[in-house]
Amino acid sequence: MPAPGHRFERVRFTSTWGSRDVLDVVLVRPDVVAEVSADRACDLGVFRHSMRFQRIRLDVTTRDAQPFGQGPAAAAG
Repeated sequence: MPAPGHRFERVRFTSTWGSRDVLDVVLVRPDVVAEVSADRACDLGVFRHSMRFQRIRLDVTTRDAQPFGQGPAAAAG
């Protein structure tokens, strides 16, 4: 489990835009790095499209990976 005080503790997510179905959130300590693609569209601070899994990155460790929003793509945007 992540350390107490994680920013997603007690946060609720919905399964689709406008849905009232709430997803279960399980916080984990990452052991593997995965590459994803994401649409950057936001509406009132909410991402409008889900992320899509691309591949597992065996060439990158969790210590090498930068936190979401702090990688090279964030600097370019």
